[in-house]
Amino acid sequence: MFSVAAAAVLGTMALVLIRAMLGPTVYDRILAVNMFGTKTVLLIAVLGFLTGRPDFLDLALVYGLINFIGTIAALKFFEYSDLGHAGQDARRGES
Repeated sequence: MFSVAAAAVLGTMALVLIRAMLGPTVYDRILAVNMFGTKTVLLIAVLGFLTGRPDFLDLALVYGLINFIGTIAALKFFEYSDLGHAGQDARRGES
């Protein structure tokens, strides 16, 4: 049963990679890469269960956090062309 789930996750990962390559905008591609990371977390968790290694769940959680932070950083970079952009509220306080 879990091997079927792993195969299904691998199939959706392939579809997400196709979406990342064909996405019409940068934001579609970033969303597809984020979804690929989420599917990777699921795959690590399923493989950890299949092999009887529950410590894989810890690795999956860490990978999920890195995926989330990386997605936010990529979106901020493509929006402002700078990762150190402070935002409007911080600029108002400087005046």
